[in-house]
Amino acid sequence: MDKEDILSKSRAENRNKDLYGMEISKLANSAAVAVMLIIAAVFFIVQIAVGGGPNFGLWAIVFGSDMALRWVRFIKLRSKIELVLAIFYTVIVAVFSGYHIYSLIF
Repeated sequence: MDKEDILSKSRAENRNKDLYGMEISKLANSAAVAVMLIIAAVFFIVQIAVGGGPNFGLWAIVFGSDMALRWVRFIKLRSKIELVLAIFYTVIVAVFSGYHIYSLIF
């Protein structure tokens, strides 16, 4: 296989894909999750400090995004670690959602 064959195969595989754009999107998603965690932590601490009690619904939303990310990665990659993390985040979201709904009712 010569250089031109390799280049043509590479172009065919990467058609309609902007690898640089995909890498930037991945970086942006990581930054968005980090910012969401920081904001949620600040709101959580302020709510407890002013006597409002903990808001587990906020954490259910924050971890829900990571849960969705892990499930999509597992479905696409079939990685065991992604499955374990997806289940872990699903349990966290379910527990936090349960606590939040319970605190609203009682």
